[in-house]
Amino acid sequence: MKIFVCVFMIFLSLKAEDFITKMEYAKMLYSNPRGIGCIACHGARGEGSVIAKYKHKGKQLELVAPAINELSKDRFFKALKGTDSVMPKYFLTNNEIEALYFYVTSEVNR
Repeated sequence: MKIFVCVFMIFLSLKAEDFITKMEYAKMLYSNPRGIGCIACHGARGEGSVIAKYKHKGKQLELVAPAINELSKDRFFKALKGTDSVMPKYFLTNNEIEALYFYVTSEVNR
């Protein structure tokens, strides 16, 4: 019984960081935060991409996901918290947004 209590106390003292690195967590969020990943529109490294090409009133147009890997942290947060864009709302926590920002601006990701 004493061994069980000791193991249980050690387990309680562990944090998420003990199981997964910050970069692994951030990459996981970027790949699939809430059903569709940032990667689908913004590219593998946040470089941006063309989502769709279409014609409107005879003009060829493109729906473009902008590059997000060089945004300021303030602009990045505003884009994810805002409501005036084509981007889906993921209802991310500030910690999740912080992790995503870390990922797309990290030199390891480039």
